[in-house]
Amino acid sequence: MRVDLLTKEYPPEIYGGAGVHAAELVKALRADIEVQVRCFGTARDEPDTTAYRVPAELADANGALATLGVDLQIAQDCAGADIVHSHTWYANGAGHLAKLLHGIPHVVTAHSLEPLRPWKAEQLGGGYRVSGWIEKTAFEAADAVIAVSDGMRRDILRSYPALDPERVHVVYNGIDLERWKPVQDAELVRSLGIDPDRPSVVFVGRITRQKGLPYLIRAAALLPPEVQVVLCAGAPDTPGILAEVTAGVQQLQRERDGVVWIERLLPHHELSAVLTAGTVFVCPSVYEPLGIVNLEAMACGLPVVGTATGGIPEVVVDGETGRLVPIDQVDDGTGTPTDPDVFVADLAAALSEVLSDPDRARQMGEAGRRRAEAEFSWDQIATRTREIYAALAAASGSAAAG
Repeated sequence: MRVDLLTKEYPPEIYGGAGVHAAELVKALRADIEVQVRCFGTARDEPDTTAYRVPAELADANGALATLGVDLQIAQDCAGADIVHSHTWYANGAGHLAKLLHGIPHVVTAHSLEPLRPWKAEQLGGGYRVSGWIEKTAFEAADAVIAVSDGMRRDILRSYPALDPERVHVVYNGIDLERWKPVQDAELVRSLGIDPDRPSVVFVGRITRQKGLPYLIRAAALLPPEVQVVLCAGAPDTPGILAEVTAGVQQLQRERDGVVWIERLLPHHELSAVLTAGTVFVCPSVYEPLGIVNLEAMACGLPVVGTATGGIPEVVVDGETGRLVPIDQVDDGTGTPTDPDVFVADLAAALSEVLSDPDRARQMGEAGRRRAEAEFSWDQIATRTREIYAALAAASGSAAAG
């Protein structure tokens, strides 16, 4: 079997969880099947991996149109594949076109949903309507849709009611447990401006509406004064959200010490050391299909305080591996809390509770590591993915024979 896996992000050009997922899944699948990776960006040295650039004629076009320019090239090259598997709307267009052009089954993995990210209009303008059209078309025509959590599956069926529920499967995100593990490096942590001897709350994520960073900044002002706040936050979606976060962080820094903002993307060793030195990890997202970053923190032995939304409750066991923060959300696709002040207060209270008992926090972190080992290994995820491929290939072969 030859599977062509289509993704915008692929090492070394990764900025989010979808890219991590694609890279780890490829590594696990290649143990026994041929996987051709087709990604966006600069040329890669990895065998069986081809990268595609935006056509020169579309270099200055809206981002959605530039994406379609890449998708057309990828779709052409998928000839000969048995399965085409696309990740995120950026590659969904290529997968759908390859299905039509070459008559091969198309699998989509949903890492997020355009109807539930209306703030993307700030970034793409009219291109947001194009990205939504690409995603809807690809999902509704796909032979199988993989959701990374049960919560995501519910969101998919609510957003795209024309989909046959039997074609929507749940296969969790995973974590490389050999790569992600506790790293004790106090000197490195100090070089980043962090005091490893102080209790600290750690956030890691892109600066985007869905990650809820402005709510965390407000909640941080309510934490005990000895607590450090470590924000590993970069890659802003828009100048507007960057300006909002910058103003919030600067205000927080005027009110308290120990507010550390690291804007650059930390290499793996550095990020592992920062996580290991923390007391608690926080995921204040208002939209999160699963949250690989939560698994990374758990693998490094940190308890997680996360919003009880999307797939987060499927990762964080309340009272065992961390705490879940309740949230009542506006039903308009934005995920906005109906009462932001209540959400901020509840977030601060959950963080303060975990911070107040270091021994209990340590026990939760250890339980989180065990849960990551038991439920989220890439071997398990690859096995389930292969089963979906095999079923589609068999059905495709039967149809061809008929």
